[in-house]
Amino acid sequence: MQVKWSGRFEGYSFAHFKKDLLSGIIVGIIAVPLAMSFAIASGVKPEYGIYTAIIAGILISIFGGSKFQIGGPTGAFVPILLGIVLVYGYENLLIAGLMAGVMLLLMGIFKLGTLIKYIPRPVTVGFTAGIAIIIFAGQIGNFLGLSNMEQHEKFHMNIMEVASNIGTVNFYSVLIAIISLLLIIITPKFLPKIPGALVGIIISSLVAMLFFQGQVTTIGSTYGAIPNTLPHFQIPEITFERIYMLIGPAFVIAMLGGIESLLSAVVADGMTNSKHHSNRELIGQGIANIVTPFFGGIPATGAIARTATNIKSGATSPMSGIIHGIFVLLTLLILAPFAVHIPLASLAPVLMIVAWNMSERHHFSHILKLKSGDSLVLVITFLLTVFTSLTLAVEVGLVLAVVLFAKRMSEMLVVSKVLPNLDDDGGKLQPQMVSDLHDCPQISVYTIEGPLFFGAAQTFEQSILNTIHYRPEVFIMRLGKVPYIDSTGEEYFRSIVKNFKSNGGEVIVTGVQPSLEEMLRRNGLYDLIGEQNFYQTTGEAITAAFDYINLKKCIGCKHLAFKECQIVSEGENLLPPERLK
Repeated sequence: MQVKWSGRFEGYSFAHFKKDLLSGIIVGIIAVPLAMSFAIASGVKPEYGIYTAIIAGILISIFGGSKFQIGGPTGAFVPILLGIVLVYGYENLLIAGLMAGVMLLLMGIFKLGTLIKYIPRPVTVGFTAGIAIIIFAGQIGNFLGLSNMEQHEKFHMNIMEVASNIGTVNFYSVLIAIISLLLIIITPKFLPKIPGALVGIIISSLVAMLFFQGQVTTIGSTYGAIPNTLPHFQIPEITFERIYMLIGPAFVIAMLGGIESLLSAVVADGMTNSKHHSNRELIGQGIANIVTPFFGGIPATGAIARTATNIKSGATSPMSGIIHGIFVLLTLLILAPFAVHIPLASLAPVLMIVAWNMSERHHFSHILKLKSGDSLVLVITFLLTVFTSLTLAVEVGLVLAVVLFAKRMSEMLVVSKVLPNLDDDGGKLQPQMVSDLHDCPQISVYTIEGPLFFGAAQTFEQSILNTIHYRPEVFIMRLGKVPYIDSTGEEYFRSIVKNFKSNGGEVIVTGVQPSLEEMLRRNGLYDLIGEQNFYQTTGEAITAAFDYINLKKCIGCKHLAFKECQIVSEGENLLPPERLK
């Protein structure tokens, strides 16, 4: 049986379908408890997480840019969604998710998918670790079975809430949580193909039902029954006031969703030696997040752990993601009535393990040990994520990363005065050849290496002007290793050229790369310097420079900086009469 669909199913056969069926079911089994856990941690009913896994999971697989991506609710969204629910309410969360979907769709249409890769690693590790801390701390209350707990938007307030209610510890809940935790940890060691989270939840729930009935808080006692029906289509009340109010939260959801989905796709590429389409992935994520809110679902993105499990289970195409969504749907229709008996203490370890796995602890400690600018970006992003908001953390982290990057790049700019080594057959130009006793008072040659941008422009100007205070007749700039000049660098460059020309000097440029030459033509510097003063080699430029200098000053000169100097300095009788006037 051969099937072709969207190019991603070319050569698809029944053998491929059997592999996708198995991997889809395995991932579906994992997705059910996670979907409920993430929904509860986000401050909404557990069924909304299941609806998200069904609808978003299927749509992301159909329209996304990765063959192996598994979409659904994820831990990364938990702090953001909880904050939106607490401040704006559940219905406004749906609108924010829909708006985020539109933003993701537009990002994909306008091909912004590649921009995500420019977010520095310390920023992503910092906010991911911060999110992990928030998720972990948010489950302490359920793990301990604390009573009278209120959820707050701020991390420190939730910690204070735990501390103020620590006297209400329910030891039955603690026992159930420990059983669930141990099973989650132990199961993969002995039964690697069976999801530990599922085993932990089922067995700990059975223990609670048989021995501690009514002694621990369950999904049913907190949220009521989970309907075993298809999600109903509903249109949120969208107004301009709500759109204006939610534009910030929606943007955060869109950015985090884009980052997480593309990171997940990159992980999938590495595991399968394949290549995802980043812009199509954003379009798929956008469509999923536009449709899901109409069925009560919360924002979704690519799930790295579930995607990796999908691949390890033998997935061959997006069909596994579609099957995963269908399996979650069937689970909802058949097993929903039983979910009310699941203790919240059974779900708490699931989220704690998720937080531990997503904490990026190894990368965090590695970057921290570097004791560099990246370490500073990491720590600040992490602390701001935990104690303020993800929005502020990413904004500050990016700005700080850009500033530090600019500083590093400015330090890479090298401006050095050079002269040819006449003892060398090639006459290579070297900085060490310049000294007080060996220099040319009329021709200065400088090598500039590195990008001439806003962070390095002032250094460039000062390096040149401070060392050419004696006003040479000709200034030669070797730009063969200058890849780029921005508007700030252009302004400083222009200032130097005008300064020399106003004092009767000439500026000669050599070795300009084609891309840089085009840039100089566009900004007018090419015409200011003059086409006749552009040369491919420094040797040609030095020869041309002798046409601009006062040769009378060369007579008797002892510096002999260039090979031409030997002839010129020997006396008037060897020079053309017109050059001695």
